Amino acid sequence: PAYANSGLLSMTSFVYGIAGKTDTLTPAEIYAPAVEEAMRQLEENTSKYGRQAPALLEAMAQQGPSYLHAAAVPEAEVVRFNVERGDELTFPLAFIFPAGGTIWADHPYCILDNADWVTDEQAEAAQIFLDYLLAREQQDLAIDNYLRPLNSSISLHAPMNLENGTDPSVTPNTVAPLPSPNADISAAVIDLFNITKRKATILIVLDVSGSMEGERIRTARDATVEFLSRLDANDEVGLLIFNDDVLELAPPARVGDVVEGLSQRIAGLAADGNTALYQAVCDAVAQATEMQAEDTAVNETRLYGIVLLSDGEDTVGNITENQMFATCLPANAEADGVKIFPIAFGEAADQDVLNRIANVTGGRLFTADPTSIGNVYLSISAEQ
Repeated sequence: PAYANSGLLSMTSFVYGIAGKTDTLTPAEIYAPAVEEAMRQLEENTSKYGRQAPALLEAMAQQGPSYLHAAAVPEAEVVRFNVERGDELTFPLAFIFPAGGTIWADHPYCILDNADWVTDEQAEAAQIFLDYLLAREQQDLAIDNYLRPLNSSISLHAPMNLENGTDPSVTPNTVAPLPSPNADISAAVIDLFNITKRKATILIVLDVSGSMEGERIRTARDATVEFLSRLDANDEVGLLIFNDDVLELAPPARVGDVVEGLSQRIAGLAADGNTALYQAVCDAVAQATEMQAEDTAVNETRLYGIVLLSDGEDTVGNITENQMFATCLPANAEADGVKIFPIAFGEAADQDVLNRIANVTGGRLFTADPTSIGNVYLSISAEQ
């Protein structure tokens, strides 16, 4: 909910349902013990997060319902995915309307005609454009782009139909509209989400081979330190680096206890040597899997992820590509398994192999360069 409007609205709708409310919520009602426990149970059974709806739908399409059988996304994204990717789907997606009510999101349009920096001509132009948007022709065009028209007299037609995963007979008259959250409610929902969310154990695996020298290693260091600052204090984080071999610089520990020292160690990394990519993947997966088994033995449930940054191909060869996939990685993604989020850093990175690594673990491949690495890390922080 802190990263995506659809996440905020879906979590707010969930709170409305648990609280038994259809009118205005208060922060006190959000923090009520019954709501907190329900949110905690929801988080215990949530295995994948993200900033963008298409990535969640992509995971559903690739891995099937046994991996991910439900996701909180807007109606428009479900219809769009069925239309554009329907031929690839074994099971078409279906949009579910909560019987107790939902937030019918719209897009406000305000003419700032009382602002001293808006001229009469500009205000008139804004009104002309609004009238244009509300005209029947444009409202009907919204349906073609997977959106419901504001004009309720316009009947929905293809692609907004049952064939594409939504029920055109559902309206605000049949499913109650819930109030959109204000700033105080949004802050409380996000806070409760963070309180109840399963904590994460994350291994950062950084390529420090010679090809990373210069701007790449500098921006990778800075972005990784920034990534650490976004983690919850009660998450766990560890650091592995690789060039000719794989070295554990910091074993996994509570973020709040190690973030300062770990940030300093990352800031001092230098690039040199070859690229033991496959060995790094095997070592990281083995370590994360062992930690998961230890946590499971004491009934602790966490999310487990590996952030793997590399700018090239394996050049060491002590483990082959086939050996890595056959002995170190699962055959198919598991909902609660260790997910790998590779970052292909630059054009020379082996994107095909990195993408396969992401797919078989239920992670996601990201591509980055020195100008975009910060935003990529932001997206990954939302995945865990």
